[in-house]
Amino acid sequence: MAIETINPYNNKSVKTFDEISEKELENKIATAEKAFQTWKKSSFADRSKLLNKVASLMKEKKKELAAMVTLEMGKLIAQSEAEIDMCISVYEYYAENAEEFLKDKDVDVKDGKAFIRNSPIGIILGVMPWNYPFNQVARMAAPNIMAGNVIAIKHASNVPQCAKAIEDLFLKAGAEQGIYTNLFLSSKKIAKMAEDPRIAGMSLTGSEGAGSSLAEAAGKNLKKSVLELGGSDAFIVLEDADLEKAIENAVTGRFGNMGQACTSSKRIIVVDKIADEFLEKFKEKLVGLKVGDPMDESTEVGPLSSEEAAEKIEKQVDETVKAGAKVIIGGKRIDREGAFFEPTILTDIKKGMTAYHEEIFGPVASFYRVKDENEAIALANDSSFGLGGSVFSKDIERAINVASQIETGMVFINEHTASRPDLPFGGTKRSGYGRELSELGIEEFLNKKLIRVSE
Repeated sequence: MAIETINPYNNKSVKTFDEISEKELENKIATAEKAFQTWKKSSFADRSKLLNKVASLMKEKKKELAAMVTLEMGKLIAQSEAEIDMCISVYEYYAENAEEFLKDKDVDVKDGKAFIRNSPIGIILGVMPWNYPFNQVARMAAPNIMAGNVIAIKHASNVPQCAKAIEDLFLKAGAEQGIYTNLFLSSKKIAKMAEDPRIAGMSLTGSEGAGSSLAEAAGKNLKKSVLELGGSDAFIVLEDADLEKAIENAVTGRFGNMGQACTSSKRIIVVDKIADEFLEKFKEKLVGLKVGDPMDESTEVGPLSSEEAAEKIEKQVDETVKAGAKVIIGGKRIDREGAFFEPTILTDIKKGMTAYHEEIFGPVASFYRVKDENEAIALANDSSFGLGGSVFSKDIERAINVASQIETGMVFINEHTASRPDLPFGGTKRSGYGRELSELGIEEFLNKKLIRVSE
């Protein structure tokens, strides 16, 4: 399997890495297991020192690391720099708060004493995606390393330079070999790794198919798993919303990272009373955006992550339009070198159409008009996904009531779905299970041991 950097701006190969051999894999896992035996006994102060040093190095290398992201998966350079900033905040957040999160928790008993003591469980295998190559790793690595676990990462095959850079950062920060391990492997090896008794838990961010495969392997081997999968987030705009604010958030929420985010605002659902005005202004925001090199800070539309990604979106849009949907703007590939696709708005989407049921992982907004909030809630819930969502209304209590009825792991009021270190992140239904970030994110791969003291 090719583990290769292909620049999606021009579809040219940049650098190739060899997959590690079975012997190398065994050596890396053995090294990680050895490191765990030491790391699990380390102090919170030592763990915090390591993560803060990683964060410090990322600050120093911000421009270099951001350029690496843009080179490998095409993210606009300003957004790549913002991703590095987010990583830094995640490492610093857990360095500061992990000890408090993991302190003993008393259990209220009628006699004697009882408490829960958290302890690490071992090597946690992460299977990570290309769309946020540094940040997705940070969300999984930071809490687990602070908890005393060690990490082995099989990163996406199209971002190998980012994958190696993360391991290099940990080593330069003073981490013992094995605390953080990069694995240049094919996805086919993951199920086999689940059989290894030294692997204590598994975490994946990716597609439904990949998540199903990992969950099957983990379950068969009685391993805890966390899955963060696809999404088709509803973005509900009620008639009393601040329209300008809603439109700005719709543009950012759907077209940030060229729409390549699980929590993109993929389904724009607007109450009929304001739907025409919203759609016209939404469209105006997408007209005349500058297409170009993602390394150029003036570029507003960059490439998708790969030619394969652009071809898939083209197919999904074509299928939806042939079934009767209308294109308001965009709808096709941009006639130039690279993995480009036009920012697109589709309307008149009905049940049975591709865009109604599938996640479109790119710059395509599906626009729906509904008569009222009840119809908006019903449409939002008519999805196999349940990751995030948004509700826009000036009446906060009304918005909270709507949010409480949406079948997702997260709902944001008067902003698009976002990620912050102090907010739990995760979904339900086909969007996966478990949580990342906040206090909940550090609790996933722990032994929550009861210690009971009799009188």
